[in-house]
Amino acid sequence: MGKRSSTIMASNFLFLLFLFNFQLLLSLAAETILMQSVPDLQSSMYKVVDGDPCVRLLNLSGEIGCSNPGREKVVAPIIRFRDANSLSRSSAILLSLDEIQDFFIRVATDSSFATNVGGVLVESEADFQNMSKGFSPAHKFPQAEFSPYKNTNYKWNPIGSGILWNKYDFPVFLLSESSTKNIQEVSEEILKGQRSYTTVVAEFDLVMQTVKAGTRDSESCLKEETCLPLGGYSVWSSLPTLNISSSDQGKPIILTVASMDSASFFRDKSLGADSPISGMIALLAAVDALSHLEVFHDLNKQLVFLVLTGEAWGYLGSRRFLHELYLQSDAVKGLDTSLFEMIVEVGSVGKGFNEGVASFHVHTTGFSSATNKTLDALNHAQDSLKSRNITISSAAASNPGIPPSSLMAFLNKNPVTSGVVLEDFDTVFSNKFYHSHLDDLSNLNSSSIVAAASLLARTLYILTSDTKDDSISALASVNVNVSLVEQLMGCLLDCEPGLSCELVKNYISPSSTCPSHYVGVILDEPSSTPSPEYISDVSRFVWNFLADKTSLPKGRTPSVCTQDCSEKGGVCTRAEVDGKGICVVSTTRYVPAYSTRLNFQSETWIVLPSNSSDPMGMHDPVWTESNWNAIGLRVYTVQTAAFDRLVLLGGIAVTGGAYLAIILTRAFVAKMLKQD
Repeated sequence: MGKRSSTIMASNFLFLLFLFNFQLLLSLAAETILMQSVPDLQSSMYKVVDGDPCVRLLNLSGEIGCSNPGREKVVAPIIRFRDANSLSRSSAILLSLDEIQDFFIRVATDSSFATNVGGVLVESEADFQNMSKGFSPAHKFPQAEFSPYKNTNYKWNPIGSGILWNKYDFPVFLLSESSTKNIQEVSEEILKGQRSYTTVVAEFDLVMQTVKAGTRDSESCLKEETCLPLGGYSVWSSLPTLNISSSDQGKPIILTVASMDSASFFRDKSLGADSPISGMIALLAAVDALSHLEVFHDLNKQLVFLVLTGEAWGYLGSRRFLHELYLQSDAVKGLDTSLFEMIVEVGSVGKGFNEGVASFHVHTTGFSSATNKTLDALNHAQDSLKSRNITISSAAASNPGIPPSSLMAFLNKNPVTSGVVLEDFDTVFSNKFYHSHLDDLSNLNSSSIVAAASLLARTLYILTSDTKDDSISALASVNVNVSLVEQLMGCLLDCEPGLSCELVKNYISPSSTCPSHYVGVILDEPSSTPSPEYISDVSRFVWNFLADKTSLPKGRTPSVCTQDCSEKGGVCTRAEVDGKGICVVSTTRYVPAYSTRLNFQSETWIVLPSNSSDPMGMHDPVWTESNWNAIGLRVYTVQTAAFDRLVLLGGIAVTGGAYLAIILTRAFVAKMLKQD
């Protein structure tokens, strides 16, 4: 009787175990019952995630930026930062925009927390402009080491956190808006505990070649070819064209400068709308306004326009431009620094419009006759624009000097350089998103840029007119095309229409639609006549635009480019559009922009020793960017370890129970047979 009851109990136990595992299998099958194919399985397992990475950059003293810590992908469960009071295992931290600052502060101050950060996902938000305190990952005095004055503790950018310049041994991605929504949905499911037996993980593929090879600074990575130098191509153009073959001493030069590159924590989200692209747009619009005038051949001054790249990374563009002038290279043929009478730089001018008034501030290098003439010209231009409510004022005397700008490079080269910088701020940056991915089109006012372009165009006209007619009636003919400014903003600062806009495609065939003003890397030996594939879309557009606007003479039927175009002093514009191009007479050139301490020899980059005669070269970090094979990010669901253990234990229990039941059943059957 006892053995019979034991057998019944074993059978019941086996049945219960079978029911438990059957329910377990049903719960797993419920989510996959609708799958009809492998793509269905993949779409169920993986969430499509688009994001822009923070990448690894290097200099002579070390590294900044982000990378996987080793050679393998990083896989970590996703957890919101606000729920991560303490981390017991490697985790992927999900951040909202207003948590970025607090997160990186905690990483810097809490080593146990930082050790368990497997990766970071940053959400995109449409209403970020409501961030009243702003967000700037740059320093409080950007690139202070290149300042021509000693007070480098001054805070031009008081909200700057400096997190852009730190090294992080974990991957960081900025999610697209669509991917942000997907991740938020997953996060809500985790919070509600809808699937307690699963967890959602992020898989980061941000393996940098410099990390794999152990090359931890620019000199070693260039030697091992695991990185490339930061750089690109600046553009300069003259109005009117220069007679390079003439032995004439030449006219005094008014050099007008703007920058085309910016920086950001996320490599390809470096729009720099206000700082500095608003200044570049104002310069291009001013060139267009001046190009319609017929008086420049008879003027006593020469206008030269310079649009620099690499300025966000140690003033690469301006320092290389000055170095090419020193070498008298082909890239700057026709220019002579001894003829530079005045430098007019256009900085951040996109936020100067407030309550119907456009206000700008003029920062000067000091007082000289050339500077005084420029200030007078600016005031004269302002008077001619009174009906448009444009005002200018001199920067506060309490400022330590000019703000961070390309003019600093010129001052370091020649301390008595006369120059001014036109900005939309006085004592501190008005841009609360300086060198941030948030400095985009919504951070600008087109009326401010139009006003700055108008002020610039008329000021340059007055300076070049000298003693000639600069009356209010004469200045009235110098007008900025408002529609052109709006087109440039849409083309250079937005994905719609972006670089596929009609204006850009009228000059070049862009390689992408969404613009980015990150400087990029030098892919081949620097040249004054580089191949188009080695030049960024923006640089090629600026070159073609300036060559077209400054070309002379006007009114003639355009001629198709032939081999003798350059021999006749011409350049071939719009060649990418139809494969033929248009030959125009214009002095427009590319200038390589890369570190003055680099030399390209035998297909290899060599770091040159510092030179005491070059103060800025002594501080040159020699920025490089790590190579990589692929960058990727995906999110998917995995079973928890506890659930896996439960299934294993259930399987062992079923097996053990089945074995016990078999033994008991065999014993029971044998006994019954003996009784019979």
